Amino acid sequence: MEHVHLAVEEEDLYSGYNDYNPTFDSEELENDVGFLQAVRTSHGRRPPMTAKFPGTAIGARPLASSFGSRIPMVSSMGRPMTGAVQDGAARPMTAVRAAGYTSTLTRGTNFDPLGQSRGPAPPLETRSEDTPEEKIKILEKKVNDLLEESCMAQSMGAIQLALEKAKEAGRKERILVRQREHNGNADINVDLTYSVLLNLANQYANNEMYPDALRSYQVIVKNKMFSNAGRLKVNMANIYFKQKNYPKAIKFYRMALDQISNAHKEMRIKIMQNIGVVFVRIGQYSDAITSFEHIMSESPNIKTGFNLILCYYAIGDKERMKKAFQKLISVPLGIDDEDKYIPSNDDTESNMVIEAIKNDKLHQMERNLKVLAEKYIMTSAKLIAPAIETSFATGFDWCVDMVKSSQYVELANDLEINKAITYLRQKDFNQAVETLKTFEKKDSRVKSAAATNLSFLCFLEKDYDQADRYSDLAMNADRYNPAALINKGNTVFVKQDYEKAAEFYKEALRNDSSCTEALYNLGLTYKKLSRLEDALDCFLKLHAILRNSSQVMYQLAHLYELLEDPQQAIEWLIQVISVTPTDPHALAKLGELHDSEGDKSQAFQYYYESFRYFPSNIDVIEWLGAYYIETQFCEKAIQYFERATLIQPTQVKWQLMVASCYRRSGNYQKALDTYKDIHSKFPENVECLRFLVRLCTDMGLKEVQEYATKLKKVEKMKELREQRVKSGREGSGRGRREGSAGSAGKGVLTPVVTPPKASSVMGSSETAKADSSHSSSSTKGERLSAKMRSLPSSAEPYEASSPKEIDASYVDPLGPQMERPKTGARRRVDDDDFADEELGDDLLPE
Repeated sequence: MEHVHLAVEEEDLYSGYNDYNPTFDSEELENDVGFLQAVRTSHGRRPPMTAKFPGTAIGARPLASSFGSRIPMVSSMGRPMTGAVQDGAARPMTAVRAAGYTSTLTRGTNFDPLGQSRGPAPPLETRSEDTPEEKIKILEKKVNDLLEESCMAQSMGAIQLALEKAKEAGRKERILVRQREHNGNADINVDLTYSVLLNLANQYANNEMYPDALRSYQVIVKNKMFSNAGRLKVNMANIYFKQKNYPKAIKFYRMALDQISNAHKEMRIKIMQNIGVVFVRIGQYSDAITSFEHIMSESPNIKTGFNLILCYYAIGDKERMKKAFQKLISVPLGIDDEDKYIPSNDDTESNMVIEAIKNDKLHQMERNLKVLAEKYIMTSAKLIAPAIETSFATGFDWCVDMVKSSQYVELANDLEINKAITYLRQKDFNQAVETLKTFEKKDSRVKSAAATNLSFLCFLEKDYDQADRYSDLAMNADRYNPAALINKGNTVFVKQDYEKAAEFYKEALRNDSSCTEALYNLGLTYKKLSRLEDALDCFLKLHAILRNSSQVMYQLAHLYELLEDPQQAIEWLIQVISVTPTDPHALAKLGELHDSEGDKSQAFQYYYESFRYFPSNIDVIEWLGAYYIETQFCEKAIQYFERATLIQPTQVKWQLMVASCYRRSGNYQKALDTYKDIHSKFPENVECLRFLVRLCTDMGLKEVQEYATKLKKVEKMKELREQRVKSGREGSGRGRREGSAGSAGKGVLTPVVTPPKASSVMGSSETAKADSSHSSSSTKGERLSAKMRSLPSSAEPYEASSPKEIDASYVDPLGPQMERPKTGARRRVDDDDFADEELGDDLLPE
């Protein structure tokens, strides 16, 4: 017990762990003089010494160190160190060579205990590839790699590359088979061969190389080594179906059905569904009904139920249509209720799980399945409603009752809205409005949809007050309904309150950033407010969404024209005609822009194309006629002015232009006949009589006196008429002054002045001028008038004494034309109009 010490509180229990024998202090070796002398001097060579035991390299000589005198080194356990002398006996130094020492060291060698001076280890021996087994393994790996590359290329859409890889895999696989046969190896990798052949056949089918695909499938099917290869006859049947070889498709589908056991129920159901679809294609509805009914009894699904209703509708069986519809709405979808994804307030962990799965792939698949089911049910109801009862309204009511008692209760209101749409298609607007009005007491979503449609209908009927009321009702029911906000903006727009309309369009965009109608109308509103840069920004954004919209591209062209950038306007109009190449108004606009830029040849090309597609545009006809007169081809101008005469027979100027073209081309007799015909239709036309007098005088005809007398009479009547008009105006002004002075009980009678007809107001020497107020408002007419006034004068003798000018402006009885052309596609808006909100999928289903 004297060696046992009890631990006290002051004693450190972990003392001594850092203490060690200084002999093992390797960090102090560089300061050890004896060690360095042993290493660097001849003392370290250790010549052989006499030992008591043979083979020992050192005797019992004590070693000197810097830690003490020459004493034998003893280990910490009391065991003598290897090579030390104990009791006069020498031990073999077994650890000398392992520590890097040697007894045969020569002078000048360095200390290298790790043997680094010998260099790196030799490389491993490579496995020989010359052996047959190695060659076969390498070939198999190449074939598998090519198969993977082919499948990856197909998944990325590179079907041509996938086919090339599949062909190369087939070649490598045949080389592999021959290699095995050459080596006498009878073991064939059947799975690899099957995979190569199947992938090759699939790639042929994807590239629509159907004969090659059928041959590849046939090789697999006929090979007895491949088990379950008979089901590939389904793929062969699919190819025959694509080739519209329906009898062979049915044959192969049935062969595949015979080779698939009842254990694969889902596969058999799919094959039977394909058989039913083929029977529908060839018109054998009874056989198709047999297949579909079997499927609905074994494993009902939405698609088969819809196909069964179509077949019953094709044969006109009302009762079976009703039964099939009831089966369709009772098909279980096998999806969870949406309430499952509503987070609870108390359970944090479950809320995190719900947040994670709310938008995952499974939930998206469930939503897509539900949307597809609702689409089939809605389509079926709209299809059979007019057929199952005496009237479509009764049929719709029956479908609504059935849907209300099913799992698709929310579809009942949509069916009611479709009932209103059917009334609209039958032009029964009153019934449609009454049906939509029944939704005013329904829930907010349905009420908003119905009120939006009512607002749209009232807007089309130009009952803007009712449209405004229903748009307010729709907004109150659902403030986030962009269609309701657009309709409200439209009603404000027609009242010319553009700032307020822009606010509603902006709010619609905030609720639905993809609402193209709101963005389009906002651009038009900015254009009305002369904020052209903002309008341009709106239409550029819209063009990024609707890349091929001709209306958007035209608006961009018109904005650049207003911004005085005709080159950009021309570029956008070229894009318009690239989308709608037969749009005559866009072509005419392009011709107008090129004409303003001075490029007559390009302008003529576009005007001529516009005339080809729409030969009734007066502006185009007028420009082409003036162009041919300017280029001294009066004969060609005649056909255009004659067409203008047909379009506007009451406008005398077109007939005068025809006669003028005959006269300019030297055909005086034809010109005389034309002037006589004009005189018979317009006997008070002074221009016609003047040219008749001149022509008859120069041609020496007897009718000259008669026409001269008529000319004097007409000119006298014209002077009297002008005097009456002048006196009437003076009397009217005097009467107004007297009335303002006013005496009680006394009125001033002012003559009623009837405005003269266009045909009686004579202008220049050849054509009748249009009304001056219209000429000032019609910029296009002014440009054409100026252009035709600048035509070169003719030296022929039949020129009038008045200034030589051809005024091509005219009075259009239909009023001035719109600035924006109507494009070939359905126009949503023009410069003076704006986009009405469409009724959407509810009112206008596809």
